[in-house]
Amino acid sequence: MSPEEMAREEIAPAGPAVGLQVVHRRYVPYSHAHYGGNLVDGAYVLALFGDVATELMIHADGDEGLFASYSDVQFRSALRGGDVVEVTATLARAGRRSREIEFAAHVVCRGTPERGANAAEVLAEPLLITTARGTVVAPS
Repeated sequence: MSPEEMAREEIAPAGPAVGLQVVHRRYVPYSHAHYGGNLVDGAYVLALFGDVATELMIHADGDEGLFASYSDVQFRSALRGGDVVEVTATLARAGRRSREIEFAAHVVCRGTPERGANAAEVLAEPLLITTARGTVVAPS
């Protein structure tokens, strides 16, 4: 490596670490259920993805960033009132300003109102309910 290349490497910013991950958990109140069977709309999970992406960007870039787009969203199973949902954001790619983030949402606890008004259970295996991939832009 030439002295010029070594100097550039020393002053080049390291950039955010691909693989960086942030996890949030939230109880979903029954008041958020809008449909039969206590179903909650998919927009609820997308809002949680926005929250977890914001924290990821703060860790990665020291700024909340601006969510630009989703390139893929898959609703795989239902979210219900009374669930505890875990959302994960993982930095998949870091460009000069753009950050591609992979998202996953799992139900880890589920309300069981048939057993009683306040009954719930911890699921033996988390239930994957939503996946997505999105792009967030960091400040210049």
